[in-house]
Amino acid sequence: MKSKPKVAATLLVALVALAPAASFAQKQKKAAPPKSQAGERLEPDDQREVRTDVPEEVLANRREQMDEDSQGEVPYYNNFLNTYRLGPEDVISVNVFDLPKYSKSGIIVPPDGRIDYYLVRGGIQVAGKTTQQVADEIARHLDEYIIDPKVNVSLDKAMSARYGVLGDVAQPGIRIMSRRLSVYEALSEAGGVLRTGDKRKVMVLQWSADRTLKSIPIDVSAIEKGKAPDNYFLRPGDQIFVPGNRWKTVDAIMKALPVISFARIFTGGF
Repeated sequence: MKSKPKVAATLLVALVALAPAASFAQKQKKAAPPKSQAGERLEPDDQREVRTDVPEEVLANRREQMDEDSQGEVPYYNNFLNTYRLGPEDVISVNVFDLPKYSKSGIIVPPDGRIDYYLVRGGIQVAGKTTQQVADEIARHLDEYIIDPKVNVSLDKAMSARYGVLGDVAQPGIRIMSRRLSVYEALSEAGGVLRTGDKRKVMVLQWSADRTLKSIPIDVSAIEKGKAPDNYFLRPGDQIFVPGNRWKTVDAIMKALPVISFARIFTGGF
């Protein structure tokens, strides 16, 4: 019976000694950062919980890359809109700030390139002009009746600019240039180059100002391998020509073999 007090005292001392360690472990568990969940995004623009295990240098590099990409996309599209020359079948809209009476939307440019507009006798010639040039001309006409008119002309649908893809492609033909296109993008929209097409000798046929045709070589094979940039953008009227390669000659011979075999029947063999 005397040993029971000694055992109880020993247990009490052990519990007192272990209490600080258990408390410290519990505090450490609360202070530990939460583990990242599977599939959690690392992009610096993500508004959700930011991972603490991503170095700040990595995040800074990603922000810089995102800024460069966004800055590169702006001139890519704006260049096409700013330099686009209107033509038949294009659809434009005219907006006069705070004056809906003089605003018009969904204007289809007719074949003669002249559109009707308020207070302008004979209409306005828009074919061959940019949207900014048309806006400036409309503003000059309205300036006689309105104090400092604010005119904006937008291109709703590009229909007059066309380009062609010829040769060994999946879907050759004439297409509408509704946006700025590089040679590689145009070939992709035409279904890509066939096995019989020579990607190294693609040519862009372009009319110059004096109506002479010049050819511009494009090495599409080098673009696909990352050895050359895809930085040549088409102009309205350009024609892309993909010549045949040696496989085209082989295919022609294989297609001619049945005809030759059939002819041997009438010639007695040769």
